[in-house]
Amino acid sequence: MALIYHLAREAEWQKALASGIYEGSADDRRDGFLHFSTGEQVVISAAKHRAGERDVRLVAVDPAVLGDALRWEESRGGALFPHLYATMDPKQVAWSQMLPLGADGAHVFPALD
Repeated sequence: MALIYHLAREAEWQKALASGIYEGSADDRRDGFLHFSTGEQVVISAAKHRAGERDVRLVAVDPAVLGDALRWEESRGGALFPHLYATMDPKQVAWSQMLPLGADGAHVFPALD
């Protein structure tokens, strides 16, 4: 299965690496789940929710490792988005990397699954 992606702020990600528990952003905690996107959705999600932010880390996860706490739910435009109703252990992450901003102010993404 293809990887799913989360946009983490670097300070929150570093806290998770130190503690072993990623709780997400204030928005994630308010909504009661960690927001994930597919490879097709994440660029739009970044533009909508992290526009112009310099401290954004792209976190890639194999959905199979997240178990039953991962649910696919309707969101923007009726599309199904993956939502994790649990905290996450950073060890569950397949890979992560910082997202630089391009000259146009949009995040520059690597090739995604």
